[in-house]
Amino acid sequence: MKQTLSIFAVIMIFTASFFAQGFKVKASGEQNFRFTDNKNQATFFSTTPFEDITGLTNDVKGSVNFNVSDLKTLKGKLTVSVASIKTGIEMRDGHLQSAGWLNAESYPEIIFEIKNISDIKPVADNKVTAKVTGNFSLHGVTKEVIADATLTYLDESEQTKIRAAGDLLGVQAKFNVKLSDYGVNNKLVGQKVSENIEVSVNVVGSNAK
Repeated sequence: MKQTLSIFAVIMIFTASFFAQGFKVKASGEQNFRFTDNKNQATFFSTTPFEDITGLTNDVKGSVNFNVSDLKTLKGKLTVSVASIKTGIEMRDGHLQSAGWLNAESYPEIIFEIKNISDIKPVADNKVTAKVTGNFSLHGVTKEVIADATLTYLDESEQTKIRAAGDLLGVQAKFNVKLSDYGVNNKLVGQKVSENIEVSVNVVGSNAK
């Protein structure tokens, strides 16, 4: 009987450690990271036979929270202001923000709100790759998307303090959206601007209070 209980205990411990996928770092418990500085970045890439266009913004704000030992608890939201997106040509920026495109006046923010995280694969004690499912809101429409993401946890050090106080969380993510799914049906879509837009995010947040 004791041997059976011992085997059962080992199985339970193994199962718990398998499903509780997180970081092996100095911190423990619930952590909240805020993304606030102007070094954070999001890009929106369109490629067509006519030309390639990259929209870039450093106005990426938001926060995430999670239990360090269990990344399945990950929740949070990132926002980008439409007016902050620059394409390298001022006139084109104006078109992008106009009612015929993203309509910055009526829909000033692009939002990604995390629903869940899956397929978590450790790369190192402080780094994982994963699929992050979220609600992506653009042009007044919200659709579910799945992003390929890499999350890196950096314990506070003299080197990290150059960027910000506290522990740091780096997030790199990429996903695609279809403009027509979000009600953007300008006649130039599919010609000068691709119907499918690749969205990339590269941000670093701090848990300093």
